Amino acid sequence: MDAIVVLAALSLAIMPFLSAAQRKAGRALGSASAVADSKQTLLCTYLLAVLLVGLVLSATLGWSWADPIAALVIAAVAVKEGRDAWQGKGCCATPPARMTQVDPSSDACGCRPDCACR
Repeated sequence: MDAIVVLAALSLAIMPFLSAAQRKAGRALGSASAVADSKQTLLCTYLLAVLLVGLVLSATLGWSWADPIAALVIAAVAVKEGRDAWQGKGCCATPPARMTQVDPSSDACGCRPDCACR
């Protein structure tokens, strides 16, 4: 259990920097997919934080219910993200092929000014 907590803590310390580097590289390359991937890496960072809290509470305080609650939070976030992706709600997602007009306010990555992945 200790090794898992250490690995999760190290990953939590590194992943925000990885996300920022992905976003910077994606913008420099004009790659919407790299920018979108950076947003997913940041989401994984939040999920990792939930996992770490559940593990630590379970291990240190003996709260056997903390780990399953963390798993339910992670599952809820996964369902929401899946539903949003299915509906094409990602602001950095490539528009469907049937859309021929390009939003003039979007940047080279296809992100609008109000995009959360900026």
